[in-house]
Amino acid sequence: WIYWSSGNVFHDLGLSNPEEALAKSEIASKIHDIIKEKKLTQAKAAKNLEISQPKVALLLRRYLTDFSLERLLRFLNDLGQDVYKYE
Repeated sequence: WIYWSSGNVFHDLGLSNPEEALAKSEIASKIHDIIKEKKLTQAKAAKNLEISQPKVALLLRRYLTDFSLERLLRFLNDLGQDVYKYE
């Protein structure tokens, strides 16, 4: 069988709120890249993000159910990445 993708794997899997899930996934990937670029340990990243080291481990493994979209955006800010709010 061949299925054409919608471009959003979360939509294709039938998950609720697929747009939010995709956004969270992309932001988590950027957070991961920044942590890697800065060569931060999970402990140091936890301090910067004001969360526990186990939460950083979950974030880096893309277990995102504990993190809202707004919180992930705040993490980007905490890591020195400018985030703009569009209305």
